Amino acid sequence: MRSSSILFKYFRTKFHHRFTSSYAVHELQADQYGVPGEVLKLNHTTTIDTNQLKPNDVLIKLLASPINPADINMIEGKYALLPSSLPATFGNEGVFQVIDHRASDEQVHPGDWVLPKKLEWGKWRSYGIVSINDLIKIPSDIDVESAATLSVNPCTAYRLLKDFVTLETCDTVIQNGGNSSVGQVVIQLGKLWNINVVNIVRNREQGMNELVEYLKSIGAEHIYVEEDLRKETLRKTLWSTIPRPKLGLNCVGGRATSDLLRVLDKSATLVTYGGMSKQPVTVPTAEFIFNDLICRGFWMSRWKSENYKGSEFSIMLHELIDFIRRDQLKPPQCQKFLLND
Repeated sequence: MRSSSILFKYFRTKFHHRFTSSYAVHELQADQYGVPGEVLKLNHTTTIDTNQLKPNDVLIKLLASPINPADINMIEGKYALLPSSLPATFGNEGVFQVIDHRASDEQVHPGDWVLPKKLEWGKWRSYGIVSINDLIKIPSDIDVESAATLSVNPCTAYRLLKDFVTLETCDTVIQNGGNSSVGQVVIQLGKLWNINVVNIVRNREQGMNELVEYLKSIGAEHIYVEEDLRKETLRKTLWSTIPRPKLGLNCVGGRATSDLLRVLDKSATLVTYGGMSKQPVTVPTAEFIFNDLICRGFWMSRWKSENYKGSEFSIMLHELIDFIRRDQLKPPQCQKFLLND
């Protein structure tokens, strides 16, 4: 099954002086775009003294950060959002802990967990200084994997289910990439909100039974491989038990998307938020015209940039965190390793 990899800060370098403390900053950087394993280097970039902190500055240390597909695309130079210059520090999300600050004690305390807001501020670093205005404080009583992966995939799944069609109880959503990090959250939110979620996954020679059992363990009821969508008997059986989907979610592209479109209900909406196959989205003409289908795109980074200051982002985070606290929303299975691995 597909899993997110987690980077953990690999050591703490701290020098004590009489009136200050110093922290060695190490960052995963690239000075050119290319294959991540070839261009990424762990650099000692600077040393932070706490006496450097200015009003509203917060010194934070990395607890954990995931590697998402978008991170790989950025390192390769194949993403819509790229660093303004190279060398650059990469990493789109992560959870940090407050070490020291020059903000109001009402805003933050040492030991608090925070999420940096700025997309262009690379998260794969041991320490950093960030303005209090560019941090989101989150509870520290959730597991670190959930905290580290909170701001991209769970938020993407949440917005996909909330923003494009009005889903009522027992409505149906169909998604390819059902085993992806976003797909796993869609499964769990669908269960919480009483929405039928039909999951399409790629067939595989090894590990298929384990994948199906894992998806069932997080709430999946309808799991099929891509080839199943081309079988008329299956489609007739499935839609006799649940309504046809009014929302389709696509993170694959190519034929997998065309097959998805053919089973949508009339006037349904397909939302594309990824393209793992690197194949274009091809819309079947007959279904597009005669079923009045709607095709949309969604990019979480754009949504964040437009909504960070509003209440929607805070409401979404608090609801997701509440699910995590109640053990109703689990993080993806992760392979953990150290920053200097």
